[in-house]
Amino acid sequence: MSLPALADINDHTGTPGSLDGLIRVETSPREVATPIIMEMMRSVYPHDVVFGNYCTVNDYIDCPPDELFDYLADTRSLEEWTYSLRGFTPTDEAGLWLAYDRLGSETKIYTRTEFNREARTVDYHCAWDQPDHLWMIYLIRVVDAQLVFNKPGSVVLWTNCHHPFYDENPYPDTAPPERPVWVGDFWDMFGAGHLLELKNLKAIAEYRHHNGLPVTPAWMQ
Repeated sequence: MSLPALADINDHTGTPGSLDGLIRVETSPREVATPIIMEMMRSVYPHDVVFGNYCTVNDYIDCPPDELFDYLADTRSLEEWTYSLRGFTPTDEAGLWLAYDRLGSETKIYTRTEFNREARTVDYHCAWDQPDHLWMIYLIRVVDAQLVFNKPGSVVLWTNCHHPFYDENPYPDTAPPERPVWVGDFWDMFGAGHLLELKNLKAIAEYRHHNGLPVTPAWMQ
């Protein structure tokens, strides 16, 4: 028995399946849908199509997911596996860390880590220069590879959204006057840069796991 899917929209439009952009088997059989899907598959994609509004990188890491999650949930792990964030120190505000992003010379970066252990999500809320509006958000999920690849280990899914502040610094008064760049200047490189950092994470976590070392090192505990 079919469920009353989309009944409210069908009633509102007066015509079942008339919603623009909606492609379902009821109104678009396979013969109709296949050419549409083939048109969406390209051998070459413009960079802006892939990385314009979202930047997503993924990888498999041969490390138990709970151990990898615990490592990532500690903000100080960014000291090890990111390319340029260094010198993490706690601030007077609980859970808020100050570090320096070497991409911007001696640019201050503030970070607060929000995580959910049950879902294994780790979100880094960050901002250059000021701690009051942490608008740069790095969304990470650690998935048990046994579920998705039928083998031990972890799959890391990492996405950034192109916040409009990447295009223009919303807090210019907090920026050091001698800095020539803004974090958004690097957006086109985020895909490659984040993949580089994910490879760093993979190398560090797998080395520790394969050699019987705690994935979260003693200095972080």
